[in-house]
Amino acid sequence: MRDIRPKNRVLALGSAGALVTATLIAGAVSAPAASANGGHGQDREARGAAIAAERAAKAGVDWQDCPADWGLAKPIQCGWVSVPLDYAKPYGKQIKLAVDRIGNTGTTAERQGALIYNPGGPGGSGLRFPTRVTGKNPVWANVAKAYDFVGFDPRGVGHSAPISCIDPQEFVKATKADPVPDSEADKRAQRKLAREYADGCYERSGEMLPQMTTPNTARDLDVIRAALGEKKINYLGVSYGTYLGAVYGTLFPGHIRRLVVDSVVNPARDNIWYEANLNQDIAFEGRWKDWEDWVAANDAAFHLGTTRDAVQAQWLKLRATAKKSPLGGVVGPAELISFFQSAPYYDSSWVPVATVFSKYVAGDTQALVDAASPDLSDTAGNISSENGNAVYTAVECTDAKWPTSWQRWDRDNTRLNKDYPFMTWANAWMNLPCASWPVRQQTPVDVKTGKGLPPVLIVQSTRDAATPYAGAVELHKRFKGSRLITEKDAGSHGVTGLVNPCINDRVDTYLLTGKLDAADVTCAPHATPKP
Repeated sequence: MRDIRPKNRVLALGSAGALVTATLIAGAVSAPAASANGGHGQDREARGAAIAAERAAKAGVDWQDCPADWGLAKPIQCGWVSVPLDYAKPYGKQIKLAVDRIGNTGTTAERQGALIYNPGGPGGSGLRFPTRVTGKNPVWANVAKAYDFVGFDPRGVGHSAPISCIDPQEFVKATKADPVPDSEADKRAQRKLAREYADGCYERSGEMLPQMTTPNTARDLDVIRAALGEKKINYLGVSYGTYLGAVYGTLFPGHIRRLVVDSVVNPARDNIWYEANLNQDIAFEGRWKDWEDWVAANDAAFHLGTTRDAVQAQWLKLRATAKKSPLGGVVGPAELISFFQSAPYYDSSWVPVATVFSKYVAGDTQALVDAASPDLSDTAGNISSENGNAVYTAVECTDAKWPTSWQRWDRDNTRLNKDYPFMTWANAWMNLPCASWPVRQQTPVDVKTGKGLPPVLIVQSTRDAATPYAGAVELHKRFKGSRLITEKDAGSHGVTGLVNPCINDRVDTYLLTGKLDAADVTCAPHATPKP
């Protein structure tokens, strides 16, 4: 999942990472198998995707050194792939998608093609994925010998026809508010902000909004495949990237060579996206408690209490203090949640977050102000946090029908907040623009196994907060012949990038040989962080 920002709302699906893939091998372009609208075969979008892919195969990618301000040094190369804004009108307006690549590190004989990776979001940029090679990340060293790592910015993101919903300078300003409402007036104020945000999306990006969907991003992915000269792609998706991979696998099952999905969004139609966010609230509370237990077990380092209840008491005291008077004048409860929620997301944040919290309790308020204050410099052009939030909102709101009744939102979130208060209301406000979305909301793809889909590798930790474990189980049922690797008693979001030989070795084996275990596998958790 991508980072949460402290403006208006607080939670988004996404994951740290970037995008992967490919080389230039001439190949024929076959037609996609089904439409996004329920499997009626070669509908207008499916035909449009085939036309766009054929065109891209002829055009290829004009690889050049990356622009200096993209921060991608040689030998990484950058280029552009043109796709239709609306696949029902393949000869209509085109938009350009930014792509980058680094070649495989092994020999020509070792090369197996393109590996495409999506980091999540919606709204995450994949352009930094090739830096896993230049940075000599040992987890990916074996795979890098065989594959070109190619990244891209999905439509609307970063350098790929970026969208916007609000002035970036306004977006990064501190709210200093408490997401948990004290009154009906508080709820009315948040509802007003949500409507204004939705209206701003339409005013600033109205032409793009109806086309900001996961099925269209999947079609874009297939056009990129064709531009790279690949008959089939290899794909690794994390968090929202798993849903993109599931939709791609449904629409283009014969265009996939190998598919790895890590930290899985439940693809059931009735889960996308309203229920998915409610389920997150429950899972985040569980992982927050895991972190508090760990902090208590390491009281000698952090001095925040020897029990979960004691650590929670410190948290509630901090929230109350910031609500009464924002720390440093800028850090209120919303900013605190934006900072502290990284601990339930990623084990790598356990020590840094606990350290800052410990310093605050010991009297160093400035450390927490520095860590949790909004980044006022995060307004730079196309890659601002505002852009990421705009894409997150646009895709989730357009992908599926959301409840329009405030009574339902109020009932569901009031009920959840009683037992799962850490993220519930913050998450609700972040997604509430979908209740008054100004463009037609679509019907999600019915994710299922199609002709030609190879065996899929699914990787998931049981305590994941952002994408609860049930999502992996559901996708496992839908993709026949898939294998599920379960990391038991762990919960860091994004498993394949962590050091756990039980998982790393199997991912390498699958990507390098195509072989999967004869049955599903349960792995022990990766190492717990040390203070």
